[in-house]
Amino acid sequence: MTGIDMADELVWKRSTYSDSQGGACVEVAHLAHRTGVRDSKDKQLPALYVPHAAWQEFVRHTVAIFNDPR
Repeated sequence: MTGIDMADELVWKRSTYSDSQGGACVEVAHLAHRTGVRDSKDKQLPALYVPHAAWQEFVRHTVAIFNDPR
């Protein structure tokens, strides 16, 4: 099974910031040891897979930036 085949079988969750047509955002799927991220507009493109710790750090850092009062 290739990565692209596997991506079709995962449960993908769209960002709550995505518009009603699914544009301008990403979808995320959680696997046993990594997190998949893909473009919500073009699901045929390859997904990016990163370790859970890397995804969690990315989310933590992004939230901190948007909550920074500067």
